[in-house]
Amino acid sequence: MKLKVCGMKYQENMEAVATLQPDYLGFIFYEKSPRNFEDEIPDLPPAIKKTGVFVDASIDFIIEKVKQYSFKAVQLHGNESSGYCQDLKLQLKHHAEFVEVWKVFSIKDEFDFDTLKPYEGIVDYFLFDTKGKEKGGNGYTFDWSVLRDYPSTTPFILSGGIGLGEIEKIKAILKTDLPIYAIDVNSKFEIKPGLKDIKDLEKFKNQLFPTQKGNKKITL
Repeated sequence: MKLKVCGMKYQENMEAVATLQPDYLGFIFYEKSPRNFEDEIPDLPPAIKKTGVFVDASIDFIIEKVKQYSFKAVQLHGNESSGYCQDLKLQLKHHAEFVEVWKVFSIKDEFDFDTLKPYEGIVDYFLFDTKGKEKGGNGYTFDWSVLRDYPSTTPFILSGGIGLGEIEKIKAILKTDLPIYAIDVNSKFEIKPGLKDIKDLEKFKNQLFPTQKGNKKITL
């Protein structure tokens, strides 16, 4: 399982987070977000995949940022259609080496998994976040038991209000047969929007990664 730290904003903080060796670092391009990114990204270890997060942006804008920052993943956090995702994938192939495409879906107490069907075979990963007032960074989790009905084999990222208090809950869901690819953290590890608490992130990573192997699979 992978770890993504999202909503990076400050250069020295990025460098400090990078020493913890997360698999992904996320940069948000959405003007309404307090974590909207408009800076330069310092040199980071090549093993860390820089990820651009977009909300209903034009494909041209995404391509521009992918080329500017050498993003290895694109996270779509708006109402992007499956056709849009397909067009984006095709254009990314012409402009960059392989770039992952993640499509976000927001959940609170229930979710219609039929919504995912048009995206199957197009996006690389689904990301499930908490439905709230903001597009992300709402600071609380959704009801993860909804995921017990997940019908797909497409791996997904678990996001939304994940902090130190969710470690045992994460360990429990990791013992299921759900195809969880990564854990995505953001606001629960912030001193202020975009500024991550390194000590808390280190504690989280040390307690959760690497996960124990050989655990018996259970049901939510």
